[in-house]
Amino acid sequence: MDISKMNFSSIKEYVNNATEENYEKLIELLSTDTRKNVQNLSKQLNNYLEKKSKELIRVQKLYNFDRAFHTNGYLAGVDEVGRGPLAGPIVAASVILDLNVLDEDLILGINDSKKLTAKKREELSQIIINKSICYNIALIEYTVIDKDGVGVCNQEVLKQAAENLSIKPDFVVSDGYAIKNIGINNTFVIKGDSKSASIACASIVAKVYRDNLMKKYAEIFPQYHFQNNSGYGSKEHIDAIKEFGPCPIHRRSFLRNIL
Repeated sequence: MDISKMNFSSIKEYVNNATEENYEKLIELLSTDTRKNVQNLSKQLNNYLEKKSKELIRVQKLYNFDRAFHTNGYLAGVDEVGRGPLAGPIVAASVILDLNVLDEDLILGINDSKKLTAKKREELSQIIINKSICYNIALIEYTVIDKDGVGVCNQEVLKQAAENLSIKPDFVVSDGYAIKNIGINNTFVIKGDSKSASIACASIVAKVYRDNLMKKYAEIFPQYHFQNNSGYGSKEHIDAIKEFGPCPIHRRSFLRNIL
């Protein structure tokens, strides 16, 4: 292809339609052109490949972290979200990944859900659901949290998430807290959602599920802006509680210093 006879718009369209397998050849070809904007396309492609290579290495470490726990059978990663909000349930997810996939089948971008944008979490959650061997979501409602306490509910929701997978795992690794009385070999990892592929995936699935649930509650109770705060104690949320009082999904035991 003689790009010297092509205008920039045509070159850019060609590049946009190219597959990644051809990027290295394109980078070399574009870099020989005398036009700055064409050379910049070469640099953009090169930066993309470098960024992807670094991301691949990062995610490989997350998968390797899980492989080190268990080499036979199924490993489940478990994480919860919603321990601290003033309203709504506590939610946990468990995910069993295929830890022996080739590099091209690794789920790039997975991380602690709090480090990702809402859009990226949504995209990754669907990829995780499609690529995982199986997953499960468990939740405990605000009424039970008020009755039993968030510590007890935190344990129970993690346990339910792991125990009710359609495939029983041989090993469970959870984020931050050990799961008691589960009857499955398990351990916990501090900041596991940044270290373990399976926990990171569980973190994302749980976060997306709970955030979407709180958006539905926002339609029923719009004055609390749950679509923005997911039930956490933002100033806007606390001001709304003081003005309107609590709604049915508020955790009364969390509001003692507010009301």
